[in-house]
Amino acid sequence: MAPAENDNNTAREDHGDRTMHLGRTTLSKFLIDQLRNTPARNDLAALLVDVAAAIKAISAMVARGALGGSHDALTSHNTSGEVQKRLDVTTNDAILRYCEWGGQLAGMASEEMETAYAIPAEFTRGRYLLVFDPLDGSSNLDTNVSVGTIFSVLAHSGDHTAVDEDFLKTGVTQVAAGYAIYGPATMLVLTVGHGTHAFTLDREIGNFILTHPDLKVPEDTSEFAINASNERFWEPPVQRYVDECKQGTSGIRARDFNMRWIASMVAEVHRILMRGGVFMYPRDTKMPLRAGRLRLLYEANPMAMLIEQAGGAASTGRGRLLEVPPTELHQRVPVVLGSRNEIERIERYHQEYDSGSDKPYSSPLFNDRSLYRPEARS
Repeated sequence: MAPAENDNNTAREDHGDRTMHLGRTTLSKFLIDQLRNTPARNDLAALLVDVAAAIKAISAMVARGALGGSHDALTSHNTSGEVQKRLDVTTNDAILRYCEWGGQLAGMASEEMETAYAIPAEFTRGRYLLVFDPLDGSSNLDTNVSVGTIFSVLAHSGDHTAVDEDFLKTGVTQVAAGYAIYGPATMLVLTVGHGTHAFTLDREIGNFILTHPDLKVPEDTSEFAINASNERFWEPPVQRYVDECKQGTSGIRARDFNMRWIASMVAEVHRILMRGGVFMYPRDTKMPLRAGRLRLLYEANPMAMLIEQAGGAASTGRGRLLEVPPTELHQRVPVVLGSRNEIERIERYHQEYDSGSDKPYSSPLFNDRSLYRPEARS
């Protein structure tokens, strides 16, 4: 059975009409305008409205905090081997429940599920796939720090029920991508391939209103985010970049940088979209068998699309993130994204290191044993 909030589409549109009369653009009106020349525009718009409905439900769950009884840890683990919180499971179920019935999807995949989720037989299958992280940063719940939901929409060919292999598409093929951030206000940030736009949930009418159209990431920045506790495991090009930033006005960069770390990818990316910056979760030697920490399909790719659509850049350090070929549903990847000029610098440092032209940072004498830290060079 479809969720109650989706039972009455007319009422939902009436809310949108009330807001449009006030001169504000609702999510529904925005999607009509943005998808006007898109094949299957009605299906895609309907799917994104259902995702937004799930986000509203999750926002209410998160806002209850400990009062909702959902912060408890469970005995189960997700696909990353992390102990699940009850809210990880309930938010995952909410997205399944709100999106499975509408006839737009052939399948879904999530961080919280080992394999692809097949649309139940009683519902019509559609032409899209949905991949998502239902509650990014859930470890922050106990400290009341912003968390979020990340999602990506892919096209599906054929009328068969989607299996894992159907989701293995490069990021450049994404039809839409977005995230929700549950902070002082709940916001939905979305792209359908025509820029990156942010909506704020108006709780009085229960609708998302366009408040930040056509976001742009500044090409330059003096702010970066990285987990400094992993410094001893970083590759030399990352060490080099961070060392230069930390030297501030006395170093080669000749300006001071601020360092941030929230341990919530949604919060980090949201800050970059609002004022610029760099977010790095690079490959390191802490877990040498892993290519990276973040998942390609439902974390890195949607965020990379949003950043690129806002004029920024997204890389592994050694190439464009959106061009990484996926080989498995929960594949991990290094992530470096944000202000374009800084990302290009970080990529150049990786190229110089790999080619051996960055001698001091390439030498074990100067790196692994830390006997000498060379002055940063441009």
